[in-house]
Amino acid sequence: MKKLIGFISILCLLFLFGCGGSGENKDTKAASEKTGGSLVVYTPMETDHLQDYLSLFEKDHPEIKVETVRDSSGVITSRLLAEKNNPQADIIIGMGVENLILLDEEGMIEGYTPKHADKIVDMFADQKNDPMKWVGSTGYMTTISVNTVELEKKGLPIPKSYEDLLNPEYEGLISMPNPASSGVGFVMVSLMLQMFDDEEKGWEYLDNLHDNIGAYTHSGSKPAVEAAKGEFPIGISFDGRSIQQEDSGAPLVTIFPEEGSGWTLEANSLVKKDNIKEEARVFLDWAISEETMRVNRNYYALTGVDVDEPLHESYPKDPKEQLSDNDFYWSAENRERIIDRWIKSYDSKSEAKEE
Repeated sequence: MKKLIGFISILCLLFLFGCGGSGENKDTKAASEKTGGSLVVYTPMETDHLQDYLSLFEKDHPEIKVETVRDSSGVITSRLLAEKNNPQADIIIGMGVENLILLDEEGMIEGYTPKHADKIVDMFADQKNDPMKWVGSTGYMTTISVNTVELEKKGLPIPKSYEDLLNPEYEGLISMPNPASSGVGFVMVSLMLQMFDDEEKGWEYLDNLHDNIGAYTHSGSKPAVEAAKGEFPIGISFDGRSIQQEDSGAPLVTIFPEEGSGWTLEANSLVKKDNIKEEARVFLDWAISEETMRVNRNYYALTGVDVDEPLHESYPKDPKEQLSDNDFYWSAENRERIIDRWIKSYDSKSEAKEE
């Protein structure tokens, strides 16, 4: 309970509601036709990805109506914790696995291993629980989005590493997601605390980086968007959104840092509640189908089930080799402490919630 109260105190309960479509997995279609009904889905998925994702579910399962509650991962996690004794969500999709581990520690996740789980890539499968408490759907990496035109105007070099971001000439030119609200931001902070042999060296790095930060954003996407527009010419963001901004025609390059990228899995879980709907299991079965993973691949290089689709040319030849070490369970166990210290140290440059 102490962990619950402490975590909730960190975040304002700000929510963004949206109606998704009604929600292809041939093995589960018959079951869903028997039940019909509706689902409440909580998610921090990017809006464009979510729209394509739910449009496919609606096509495959028109008999299931889906209502979505979408916001950044920190806010969604806070809401779930606040509703612990009266859960409203049926499933959680596209959530950072560290958050799901935290929710499981609070007794809020029901184990469920989807049908055909043998297709799941090992790194995307919950190896500690049977049945699984989470199943990875996508994985993202922290990247540096750089507006080449703006840096050229200033006569500044393109940063190639996290160490380069400490260059005093970048003072005020960098934006980064706030880890209290953004999963991308938390992954970045967690990376720094795990990268060095001493956690305090990681905090020292964050102290030095703070000197160059112009603003901490509510969302993980915004730094890439700001870099594309030249508002902050350097943005710490994630691979999918940065590359999308490249493709939009912006003078942007996506840098995969020399030290390796922070990363996490976005996963799906079944919410523990008195009346678990069969439709929820139908959705989780559908979520690991090959067709669903092809939609995911449009936005991410790493998917829970391998699909034969070429990678964008901006990616490293083997994205998995870019991944730094990441202990999800350490991140989950220390999340409250990390965010609390981060807020006390750096929150003065945080932007208000943009949506």
